[in-house]
Amino acid sequence: MNSAGTVGRDERIRLFCALELPGEAVDRLAAWQQEAFAGADVRVLPREHLHVTLAFLGHRPSGELPAIVDALRDAGRGAEQPLLTARRYRETRSVGMLVLEDAEERATHLAVDLQDRLERLGVYEPERRRWLPHLSVIRFRRAPKLSPELPDLGPIAPSEAAVFISRLRPTGAQYEVIENVALGG
Repeated sequence: MNSAGTVGRDERIRLFCALELPGEAVDRLAAWQQEAFAGADVRVLPREHLHVTLAFLGHRPSGELPAIVDALRDAGRGAEQPLLTARRYRETRSVGMLVLEDAEERATHLAVDLQDRLERLGVYEPERRRWLPHLSVIRFRRAPKLSPELPDLGPIAPSEAAVFISRLRPTGAQYEVIENVALGG
């Protein structure tokens, strides 16, 4: 772990676990974002923010970090590599996202397994709704009600998941990978 040593055990840090996307998928997504949202009153998310969140933990004491990494490592060890494709574009009150098709529900199985492990540790409170594989691509103050054509991404096959720290800044969140975990191994 590269960040745990820079904070005290009781310091609270904002954490989430996510699938990391292959570089070529991030390149295609970033190019699509620039074209699809040119001129729109939105904030295009930077390429380092393109990931598929498995579990958002919020602010946690940094002393819990080793157990969280272990939970991700254990869940990742038993996971098969997901195959994700863009299914539709959707807007919530503050985010535009690509909803993803999860072939054979491999990402879903990983997310549910990880969330169960984290809940047993007492570091995660399950959401009421079913987990939805998606990529947030823009943020906005007022829903722009866009309907961009879907990007031609082909299947995206993440091979790693990671624990991220999210540092809130006036310019937006800054994400840093704390530890990567290979899937299936």
